[in-house]
Amino acid sequence: MDAYQLVKDKQIVIFELDDVLFPAKDYLLQVYYLFAQFIEYTEQKNAQSILDFMRSEYESSETDKLFEKTAQKFELSNTYQHNFDLLHQTARLPLKLLLYKNMLKFLQELVVDRKQIYIVTSGNPEQQLNKIKQTEWNGLEKYLTVYFADELNQSKAEIFQNILSSNNLSAGNALVVGANKYDEQQSDLVNLPYIESLEIYNKYD
Repeated sequence: MDAYQLVKDKQIVIFELDDVLFPAKDYLLQVYYLFAQFIEYTEQKNAQSILDFMRSEYESSETDKLFEKTAQKFELSNTYQHNFDLLHQTARLPLKLLLYKNMLKFLQELVVDRKQIYIVTSGNPEQQLNKIKQTEWNGLEKYLTVYFADELNQSKAEIFQNILSSNNLSAGNALVVGANKYDEQQSDLVNLPYIESLEIYNKYD
């Protein structure tokens, strides 16, 4: 089914951020680039070699113990862990984050049809906000309402229910767009219709 058919009778559409609106790696690889440049400046170690290693490790095991592996490989002091973590939260990216092309079209259609758009995102709130601030929204930012689950110390299911309650809507009036089993499970807890973001990525193909 055409993904947009699923929202014809909805008033609210709720999105996660990472790997739903844009690829999470687009942010992380730029953080790794900045960290590698910082190490080159402070330790005179080759930034490209560090970046290549971090990219390879990320692609094979994602972020699992990435700093520890990099520090061991390039003989870095553990004190650089602070810089590494801080960059994740505050990095000024060389390039803006770009929405998936078809997701951008989908969001624009939602705005034209006056659907309410919410982002409910997990993860470090400062980091997630930093991503939002450095995303090219193409004017959509003024139509977004954002909730940070970790900042509110609530599950996504609780936030979903609060959104419905504050708008006096039932679960059938909303749709969640996610990219993992957790999002799907949280939606199921409050009987919210759910679709994988891939259904939207493929919409215009």
